[in-house]
Amino acid sequence: MSTDVVSISYQTLVSSPSSLETSIEEAFGSHPQALGLILVKDLPPVYPVYRERLLKLAYKFAHLDEDVRERYVDPGSIYSYGWSHGKEIMNGRPDTLKGSYYANPVVDVPDVNPAVKAAYPPIYGDNVWPDKNQSGIEGFEEAFKNLGGFVFDVGCQLAGACQPFVSKYLTDVSLSVPELISTQTAKARLLHYFPPSENSPTTEDEPIDSWCGFHKDHSLLTGLCSAIFLREEAGLEPTIVPSPSPTSGLYIRTRGGDLTKVSIPPDCLAFQTGEALELVTAGKLRATPHCVRVGQTQVGAKISRETFALFMQPDTHQRISESDTFGSFSKKVLEEHYEEARVI
Repeated sequence: MSTDVVSISYQTLVSSPSSLETSIEEAFGSHPQALGLILVKDLPPVYPVYRERLLKLAYKFAHLDEDVRERYVDPGSIYSYGWSHGKEIMNGRPDTLKGSYYANPVVDVPDVNPAVKAAYPPIYGDNVWPDKNQSGIEGFEEAFKNLGGFVFDVGCQLAGACQPFVSKYLTDVSLSVPELISTQTAKARLLHYFPPSENSPTTEDEPIDSWCGFHKDHSLLTGLCSAIFLREEAGLEPTIVPSPSPTSGLYIRTRGGDLTKVSIPPDCLAFQTGEALELVTAGKLRATPHCVRVGQTQVGAKISRETFALFMQPDTHQRISESDTFGSFSKKVLEEHYEEARVI
């Protein structure tokens, strides 16, 4: 099923955010066709430059020698900073289909009480960056911060525009969406989806969530870039290619339960709702269930998918429901996806 994606102009978001309430309600509301996702178009020309630069570096990092990648793994944060591959549990098994690089793009070292930092290492960890002279991924940290900072700034503008709509549903009327978003807990995830194995090519009846299992983000809002697909050529730089299949990409369940494929244009950003927003509105504004499908591809075609997500979320002390702070809720989510989190 195809559902129209609501889009808003960046210029309007900046100059007249109050005029966007109807569009925001159409995107994030509770009617059956709502996707829980909105597009921001007409972005400044620097955005596509930032996006392409970092997404190509995702591919390059994933192709470094394993011993080099392992230098940037951070077990102490439950693999929530630096490189992570095969540690997250999805669909009941370790997820080896994608590799991720996590960092806070706006704060390198969180400015929080040491006791709080020690209690929540996956949320208040220090960033882990590749050596600046690491061959093959020069400029990685700068590129990550440029794109992440850009997405964070646009997301903060959107949060302000959402406030008139969301305020009708907040269980605590003293809360404000922009004030709930913390620079200290911002977390970005640079993703490399490995090409399907040549030994197990995809078929027409592959699961919808064959590249990334169905899930909800536990953020307030998540910013998403349009993915790029890269074809690996032996001895050559990878080349950007179209989606390998009409069925490849992001899928969302609408508020009414229909499954729909969503395409994010390369020059747009998407933002979707997370579980923290669902909780602070007592379920009135629901999180967006989504997954990624490989799609049927040509046998032997080594095509990877690169993308970037930014999770905008509260500080750990913020109460988001009668029973949970964001910190306690996040621990529950981590325990579902990481065996190591169950012993913290």
